[in-house]
Amino acid sequence: MITWMQRHKRWLVITIWISTIAFVGAGFVGWGSYEYGKQGGVVAVVGEREVSVEEYQEEYSNLYEQYSKMFGSMFNKELAEQLKLKDVAYKQVLQRNLILSYADSLGLDVTNEDIAKELVKYDAFIKDGKFDKDTYIKVLAQNRMTPIAFEESLKRGLLLQKVQSLFDLNPNGAEIENLSKLIFLEDDISIKILSLNDISVELKDDEIKKYWEENKNSYMSEVSYDLVYKDIPVISSNSSQEDINAHYEKFKIDYKHADGKIKSLEEAKDQIIKDLDEKFTKTEALKLYLKIKKDEEKLESTVNFKESQLPYLAEDNAKILESKEGEIIKPFVYDNKYVIVKLNKKNVSAPLSYEDALVSVSSDYEKTLKTKKLDELAASELKTFKGEDILGVTRESITKITGLEQQEASKFLNQLFSSTTKEGIAKLDNKIVLYRINNSKISDYDKTKDDVVKSTLKQLQEEELMTNLLKRLENTFPIQSSIQEKE
Repeated sequence: MITWMQRHKRWLVITIWISTIAFVGAGFVGWGSYEYGKQGGVVAVVGEREVSVEEYQEEYSNLYEQYSKMFGSMFNKELAEQLKLKDVAYKQVLQRNLILSYADSLGLDVTNEDIAKELVKYDAFIKDGKFDKDTYIKVLAQNRMTPIAFEESLKRGLLLQKVQSLFDLNPNGAEIENLSKLIFLEDDISIKILSLNDISVELKDDEIKKYWEENKNSYMSEVSYDLVYKDIPVISSNSSQEDINAHYEKFKIDYKHADGKIKSLEEAKDQIIKDLDEKFTKTEALKLYLKIKKDEEKLESTVNFKESQLPYLAEDNAKILESKEGEIIKPFVYDNKYVIVKLNKKNVSAPLSYEDALVSVSSDYEKTLKTKKLDELAASELKTFKGEDILGVTRESITKITGLEQQEASKFLNQLFSSTTKEGIAKLDNKIVLYRINNSKISDYDKTKDDVVKSTLKQLQEEELMTNLLKRLENTFPIQSSIQEKE
């Protein structure tokens, strides 16, 4: 993943245009070993713009969220530290404020009317079909934000959009046609696919252990949580017919058939009794929760869960992950009962012993040896290999590359048409493709592909423009930093 990031620096530049607004409901990711200077919550000054701690945190949180979505469960705070994601966020927030300072110098501004128009676009702030101020404040409070901070974030995003509109590029027909011919080149090629599965290596115990000693910090235990808890099964409320009738009259619209028709009292009775029992149980669970907080009652059952094995609903797992040691969490429903949980201890990640890591270490070491041997084989065969001949290959010829999965074929074609040499080696996850270009020809212009080509051309032009603009702005607006990273 670190290699991926190093290869995609352009992607980091493009995110400057992305709105700085935090996603409502996402929350902020926790912070580590950074200290701030003495400027009262200011981490940097770019031109005349102060970059607040909150803006920096928001940038990191949004960046963390993007990586988390891309890489799923394999992404965590430890990996974020390895990737120096805080440094990336800091660089991006400085670059973004260079653009904003440029906007200031041009006299661009965002009005209260602009902000009001933007606020009504958020479904989370709408009640009964229109923007509701109380809902707005409540939602922001739930996400640990104030209206002032949120609207400042909105203002930055809108101002960036105004700057972006100044550089809205529109390639002309000749540019699109010429690029189209280049993008959709046709090659006649020869390929040979080499696979890790065809490579055999000998694993020696002393070499495996040496590999582990050199990489032991890559084999860490999963964070786990010592919990103390109590289950409160559903308790009968012994509801009277009067209780049932009253509940039905008040909430009858909640009891419907599949076709939307409201059930009669008799048809809804069993579900009403169940709902009343659950309501009664919740009340009793909250009473017990308060007694436990006052140390009048005790939680006795204990359990340890690894972070990936927490069994509750995602929102309840999140409460546990965010809680402090000794904190008692309000009752929540799990497996048809209420649960009260206290976090006794969070067991941080630590290097695994050799024995515990052995299976993973052996697998990784075997793959390392095989990869090295595969690279050597590819290098030795490149000049003389004889493989499969494929005619008329374009960037879209995924189905022509037999022996590769669709995703692998797509990666190979991207490397093939990015190459500046007649022959070469394309590395995929567990395979290497040796290729030789026997003949190339410029494809006929296809007007139906103009939209794809135009989008590609605009992206290339905007990337180049943005890179050059930032270089100029770095020499125009002074940057004063008050952030220090601990060694």
